[in-house]
Amino acid sequence: MSSTGCLAGKSIIVTGAGRGIGRAVALLAASEGGKVVVNDVGGSATGTGSDSSPAEDVVAEIAAAGGQAIPSVHSVADRVGAERIVEAALTAFGCIDCVVNNAGILRDCIFHQMAPEDFEEVVRVHLFGSFLVARAAAPHFRKQQSGCYVHFTSASGLIGNLGQAAYAAAKLGIVGLSKSIALDMQRFGVRSNCVMPFAWSRLIGSLPEETPEERLRVARFKSMSPEKIAPLAVFLCSALSEGVTGQIFAVRKNEIFLMSQSRPLRSLQRDDGWTPTSLAEHMLPALRSGFYPLDRSADVFSWDPV
Repeated sequence: MSSTGCLAGKSIIVTGAGRGIGRAVALLAASEGGKVVVNDVGGSATGTGSDSSPAEDVVAEIAAAGGQAIPSVHSVADRVGAERIVEAALTAFGCIDCVVNNAGILRDCIFHQMAPEDFEEVVRVHLFGSFLVARAAAPHFRKQQSGCYVHFTSASGLIGNLGQAAYAAAKLGIVGLSKSIALDMQRFGVRSNCVMPFAWSRLIGSLPEETPEERLRVARFKSMSPEKIAPLAVFLCSALSEGVTGQIFAVRKNEIFLMSQSRPLRSLQRDDGWTPTSLAEHMLPALRSGFYPLDRSADVFSWDPV
C-alpha cells in the first residue's frame, strides 16, 4: 500500500499503541507523514504491571522506516498521566492535531460474580481514559480551531456479549462521550468519531472456545488482523474525512459499516394517559414486535468476514 501523505505534518497521539490495533494505527499514521506519540504503559491485558519496551519497540520500528515518533508510558487512567501524554506531543512536535483513544484492559466475568473493583478499573481505563486524554487536548484544539478525535468502541457495548458488563458499559459510554464532544466542539472545527473494530488481539484472545460455535467465532476473529482497522482510523484523523463527525463506523476485515444510533422506532399515545394495566393491555402488544432480541455480536455479524 503506497503512502498518500494524508497526515503530513500532523501530530497524533495513539494510546494503547504498543500492540495490536494501536500499534497498527501508529505505524500507518507515521507512514502517512504523521508525527506519533506512541503511548502504552506496557501492562498485561488485565491492566497489571508496566513495561516500556512495547512503546519503545514501535517507536524504533517507525524510526527505522524513516518516520517520526516518541514513546510515552504514562497511564491514560489518571489526570496527570493524560496531561503528560498531551504535553509530550507539544514538547516533541510543537502541536497536537489528533487523539486516537485506543487503550484498554479486559476483566471478563459473568455479572453476578463481577467484583466492583474490576468493574471500576475497566471503566476507568476505557471511559475515563478516553475522557481524560480528550479533555487534555481540548484546550489546544479550541485555540487552534481544529483537531479530531477517534475513539474505539466495541460490539460488546453496541450489541452485547456474555460476561462483559464492565467492558460493554465503558465502550457504550465512549459512544456518548464521542457524540457529546462532536456537539460541543463543532464550533471550533473539532471532529469526533467512533470505530467499532473486529480484529484478533490479546484482549479478544480471552474469548471462550468451549463449543463449536465459540471455536468458529474465534477462527473468524483470527482471520481479521489489526492492520485492517488502521486505514479507517487514519482516514478519520486526516483532512480526507472533513465534515465527518459524530458517527460510528465498524471495520470487519475488508468490510466497513456505518452503525445506527438510537432513534425512536414506534410511538403510542392515549389522551387520558397510561396506567400499568393499560400499558400491559395496549402498549405491550403494540410494541412487542419491535423489541430487540438478546442478540450477541456473533448473532448480528453471523457471516464470514470478507
